[in-house]
Amino acid sequence: MTSRAIGHPTHPLDEGIVMIATLRRRRLLAGAIGTALLAGLPATLGSPAQAATYEASPFGYAAGTTGGSGGTTTTVNTAAGLTTAVKGTGAKTVYISGVISLSGQIDVGSNTSVIGVGAGSGLTGGGLRVKASTNVIIRNLNISKAVGTDAITVQASTKVWIDHNDLSSDRSHGKDYYDGLLDITHGSDYVTASWNYFHDHYKVSLVGHSDKNAAEDTGKLHVTYGHNRFNNVNSRLPSVRFGTAHVYSNYYQNVSDSAVHSRMGAQVLVERNAFAGSFESVTTTGDSPTDGYANLYRNDLGGTTTDVTRTGTFTTAPYTYDPTGAGDVASVVTAGAGTGRI
Repeated sequence: MTSRAIGHPTHPLDEGIVMIATLRRRRLLAGAIGTALLAGLPATLGSPAQAATYEASPFGYAAGTTGGSGGTTTTVNTAAGLTTAVKGTGAKTVYISGVISLSGQIDVGSNTSVIGVGAGSGLTGGGLRVKASTNVIIRNLNISKAVGTDAITVQASTKVWIDHNDLSSDRSHGKDYYDGLLDITHGSDYVTASWNYFHDHYKVSLVGHSDKNAAEDTGKLHVTYGHNRFNNVNSRLPSVRFGTAHVYSNYYQNVSDSAVHSRMGAQVLVERNAFAGSFESVTTTGDSPTDGYANLYRNDLGGTTTDVTRTGTFTTAPYTYDPTGAGDVASVVTAGAGTGRI
């Protein structure tokens, strides 16, 4: 096993990204101060990093997703109410108030936003499935202990933004008692997972479900993972087959096996992440007959090891984005990820 970090090749957008990040943080800070003054409250000057604790609209590969914007608005507090409210393709925003117990998954239709009320609302015992749908937003939900299924499944769907959720189970059961926290499969495309807190789980996030699914997945599965926190987890952070994944400014701690796994020809750009512990932070080998590709750029490996056998062609994300430097990732992501921040 080799243990090395791959140096990033020429990165033509790097200086532009830094400029965009600086300007965006200044705008956020100015807006926060103005809002406080208008409300008659004292304007507290936080640091630029503290000001940029969330994105107001989808970014990364899911940029342009609008969810239920402009449609109907409903608040639900039962499984039956949720099942009915998220059906269909009409534009709709569904708020979940309180914690709903359910078994299995509820299917979410196209042009839908599902948003938790406050910091503690969500689901337990089951989860949400976005299947053969498009233009979906899932935000501010606590989803825990989805027995035998995923907390969130994205399947054969496009334009999905999963933001500021708290997704967990426990590690007192076997690794197959629960399934994934976020699995993106069956040719899904243009998905962003941002500012989520993934914790207390074994198999966290899978992109591409099978080594035998190349015909459906190749050329699709474009996914962004930005500013997520992973804590007390085992693996698949994410694990990617066939797809193209941009993994940036995420914080990894208490990982018992491996973090970012590129396999079956996947292209993964691993940029400005912070890893803490003694685990394998990035690997392109194992579990599949064909290795994946990975490029590493400006990460804080924190004493972890890497096993990168093939560097890839994915060296620059095809969109503008607002990265946090690896040295600030732990504090910024810990403060900003999860529910109750938006």
